[in-house]
Amino acid sequence: MAQTPPVPPVAAVKPKVDRVHGDERTDNYYWLREKTNPEVIAYLEAENAYAESRLSHTKGLQEKLYSEIVGRIKQTDLSVPYRKDGWWYFSKTEEGKQYPFYLRKKGSMEGPEELLLDVNALAEGKRFMSVGAMSVSPDGNLLAFSTDSTGFRVYNLQVKDLRTGSMLPDAAADVSSVFWAADSKTLFYVINDSAKRPFRLYRHVIGTTAPDLVYEEKDERFNVGGGMTLDKKFLMLFMGSHTTSEIRYLPADRPAGEWKTLLSRKQDREGQADHRGGLFYMLVNDKGRNFRLVTVPDNAATGSSWKELIAHRDDVMLEGIDCFKDHYVVSERKDASQQLLVTDARTAKSHHISFPDPAYSLFPSTNAEFDTPLFRYSYQSLVIPSSVYDYNMDTKETTLLKREEVLGGYDQSLYVSERIFATAKDGIRIPISLVYRKGLVRDGKAPALLIGYGAYGYPQPPTFGHARVSLLDRGFVVAMAHIRGGGDMGKKWHDDGRMMKKMNTFADFIACAEQLVADKYTSPKGLVAQGGSAGGLLMGAIANMRPGLFRGVILAVPFVDVINTMLDESLPLTVGEFEEWGNPKKKEEYEYMKRYSPYDNIEAKAYPAMLVHTSLNDSQVMYWEPAKYVAKMRVTRTDKEPLLFFINMKGGHGGFSGRYDRYRDTARDYAFMLDLMGMTQ
Repeated sequence: MAQTPPVPPVAAVKPKVDRVHGDERTDNYYWLREKTNPEVIAYLEAENAYAESRLSHTKGLQEKLYSEIVGRIKQTDLSVPYRKDGWWYFSKTEEGKQYPFYLRKKGSMEGPEELLLDVNALAEGKRFMSVGAMSVSPDGNLLAFSTDSTGFRVYNLQVKDLRTGSMLPDAAADVSSVFWAADSKTLFYVINDSAKRPFRLYRHVIGTTAPDLVYEEKDERFNVGGGMTLDKKFLMLFMGSHTTSEIRYLPADRPAGEWKTLLSRKQDREGQADHRGGLFYMLVNDKGRNFRLVTVPDNAATGSSWKELIAHRDDVMLEGIDCFKDHYVVSERKDASQQLLVTDARTAKSHHISFPDPAYSLFPSTNAEFDTPLFRYSYQSLVIPSSVYDYNMDTKETTLLKREEVLGGYDQSLYVSERIFATAKDGIRIPISLVYRKGLVRDGKAPALLIGYGAYGYPQPPTFGHARVSLLDRGFVVAMAHIRGGGDMGKKWHDDGRMMKKMNTFADFIACAEQLVADKYTSPKGLVAQGGSAGGLLMGAIANMRPGLFRGVILAVPFVDVINTMLDESLPLTVGEFEEWGNPKKKEEYEYMKRYSPYDNIEAKAYPAMLVHTSLNDSQVMYWEPAKYVAKMRVTRTDKEPLLFFINMKGGHGGFSGRYDRYRDTARDYAFMLDLMGMTQ
């Protein structure tokens, strides 16, 4: 007897009419914001049940994929230890455990092991656990750390006495960052406001009850953060919006002193700084969007005393600066690739560290010692697993310390990585990073996954994915679109994909998809698009604009209700992001947003198959955005393609906090894609 196909849930229609700038919009699903309303929870649970039912025939495939993914991971493993203040710090994972252990050894790695934190123990009895800040005092005796047990990014601060293992009474709620003064008893921490914005800096002397408020940021566009320079000379305070920075400093041995200004606040001027040899080394974009490098005497921090070391260049973005006793390292980005410029401060001679792959990702790793010739960095590509290196800045020798082990016989020589380009409608060349298994026949028949983000100036990093091997071995091409709105080609790349140029982001992604089809890597019948958060906005926009170009679309924690969210200044992130998306209270910006906001542009037409997922406790993109989006899509679209909505009732913006649980989500997403392609094994 044939089974009755599952029936999708239909959300109740409860119209809410909004009028902005004389324009009337009706939101039938505004009521889904009512998180404690049993009707809302019932609807979300019905969506989960429906999605599970629709994918029930893939359960065997999901289990197979999950086993493959977990089978590639060395489950009991150690991180690369790093030396700081006479201790070696590292973390450890154990088979079957969801979370890491944080450990250290005195003097050398031959010494006895000391436990800093067992995150598994912290997670006992809790549905979610995430460690935020972790900072050991300079004398090595105290650990300040914060944890979130909700998924809503509410990190609460505790202090542990590492000599006794006991927790001290010193604590604070909703902390975003922490750093110590040189005396090892004065702790600075930043707390969030009701909109999750880091806005107040406190100074707390361990053992006392009343912290001192040092600074409060009144401008809701700006966030506050801080830290200590690697040479331990200064504490740094950073205030920044999406476009503007302010930097202050304080001698690290005078925590009760007065903070001085290194970089004053000036609209559209940004900066970051480190310190060595009586000088601040500062990246600043006062002479061009891609930054220049200047030095500033630490006893005369005024604009007139700036000395330029590296001039602004239109084709090279300066991304970061790390200072050591005899060297400094500038992280650069050129042609959508990263590079490291090493300078010997004694001779002023510079050289680049070169890298072999056409598409790769490069990150400064943990550099915790100032007086050293070694610079540690992490490198990976689409075919090379995450690798940690020490580079000797004097001898130019590179030492591989550890490469992530991929179990199950992974052989990187079986895979090909490429960098190709698409041409956007305005003539701009858009980089695409590709990976696939050798032997691919470019006849348009291969399935492909195209990943995109394109926001906040964040580059799309071509990283290795041990889970992704399951797709590659089944014949998938995996591509990453380095579209405008991101930072892949410098600051201008970001500028050309935000505010009143946001439509470029969507056009670029569509151009990349068209290029994959034109070059016969795939076809519209075999192409799946995937993006999360602001990348979920991208997915919603391209599904509205070019639905026939994609077989499927995966939207993770998607920001799809742009106008309603940006009109609500009580929500996390809203005010600070006026400089990214615009302010809909301004008529011109409202009208521009309305052209692309996915929720507002759903039409009665055929759409690709869709998998949408979110978390009930997401504090960055509220669960109701995708909930409303799916509810409206269900009653508007005209096709019979799957529209599946999974709601993690325990997780946050990143989903589950445990490493094994996350792989379940990945296996489900992959099974959804493979099922669309008729690939059941």
